[in-house]
Amino acid sequence: MKSGDSSHSSRRGFTLTEILVVLAIIVALAGVAFPLVRSGIRASHKAGCLSNLQQIGIGLEAYLQDNNQRMPELEAGRKSRTEDIPVIETLLEPYLRSEKVFHCPADSETFAASGSSYLWNTTQNGLPRTKLSFFGEEGDPSRIPLVIDKESWHGGGESGSNFLYADFSATNRLKFSVSP
Repeated sequence: MKSGDSSHSSRRGFTLTEILVVLAIIVALAGVAFPLVRSGIRASHKAGCLSNLQQIGIGLEAYLQDNNQRMPELEAGRKSRTEDIPVIETLLEPYLRSEKVFHCPADSETFAASGSSYLWNTTQNGLPRTKLSFFGEEGDPSRIPLVIDKESWHGGGESGSNFLYADFSATNRLKFSVSP
């Protein structure tokens, strides 16, 4: 046997067919995983937003204790941080740890411009806590919204928005109805 001869030296690589099969499997897995990842991100944004609303509720509760159980007189929201009008984010600033509480994780623009992802329900302005009403709902704080997402960022389900109700529960469920 000569030193240059080898009995059978073959360097086998992947065939084009094998590479295409592997790529097809990867694409199929990505096609399945992408919607799951997006769904998980949406769910985490919604949970973060609900947590923010609960923190806003805690701040509002402290405000009510300091102000004879009377709701504040506020504008629904502002378009720009430079507007000098009374809004929830400026009113509750002393009662909350951070302005980040007013930033819904699903909001990519509104918070940066206005300082809040949420709107105040102006129909409750100046009312005593025990006299709140909304579209005929009186006396049931679990059906009277106080703060809501500025946009329907959360999509799907009954409502794409989250609500903070007067009982300080936060949910994406509509607990009120408008009758003709």
